[in-house]
Amino acid sequence: MKITLILASYDSGHYHGGMGQGPDALIAGGLVDALTMAGHDVAVEDIGKVGGDQEREIATGFAVCNAVSGEVRIALDRGRFPIVLAGNCLTSAGAVAGAGADAIIWADQHGDLNTPETSTYGFLDGMALATVLGLCWRPMASAIPGFQPIDPSRCVLVNARDLDPDEEQLLETLPIIRTECPGVARATERLQAAGAKSVHMHLDLDVHDPRELQANRYVTPGGPNPEQLRDAACAIALAVPIVGITVSAYDPAFDAQADVPPVVGQLLNDLIATIEGR
Repeated sequence: MKITLILASYDSGHYHGGMGQGPDALIAGGLVDALTMAGHDVAVEDIGKVGGDQEREIATGFAVCNAVSGEVRIALDRGRFPIVLAGNCLTSAGAVAGAGADAIIWADQHGDLNTPETSTYGFLDGMALATVLGLCWRPMASAIPGFQPIDPSRCVLVNARDLDPDEEQLLETLPIIRTECPGVARATERLQAAGAKSVHMHLDLDVHDPRELQANRYVTPGGPNPEQLRDAACAIALAVPIVGITVSAYDPAFDAQADVPPVVGQLLNDLIATIEGR
């Protein structure tokens, strides 16, 4: 497969800070080599620094989404499969927009379903999925080229286990499909029934059980081990058409043994093989 890796190296508006170091660390950890050795044609595009010299979480976060949307669209126009390596989860809004996705898989230990009205800490990334679903930041999201909010009935939330009370309440009122990795078959059946035609897969690496793989400072007990997540992701990719992938939230400062890059390489290779064979 022809693949474009799109690097978006930002964390909360800071270029190459915190989880913004993750994309480069994945590349340095051998991701391109792993994909190439599996027979893929791999190109790397880096959005670089966007939004001027002022690092402002909200403005810069959406500038990153704008840039990513453009790179995803270019990749698809060239017949290449886009994989976004991002610091922040909000970046998936740009990947969704660039591909024109009408459904989303969101694997994350968090719900990312807060809004400015419900957020306790004002953390923009905690509103990432809410933004993708059109629940908040509508004017800024609508300015992302190609952005259309995804209907909550075409959203699968995988292994979210660290939820704020307002997120729990919201999940009781919206038709978001919740699942854990062993239950993805039923979840994808519901996604198919909802009419999903082009699905973006968002993989926040902190979805993993931190006892098995720790990707960043956010640690909540439970979650899948790498093999369980890989199996679930491939089962989803076999059932519904995946048009792009985002891998987010890797902070190499919390991965002293550099365990994460080879896990990501194997995950993506298995996923791409499944997508190719579908």
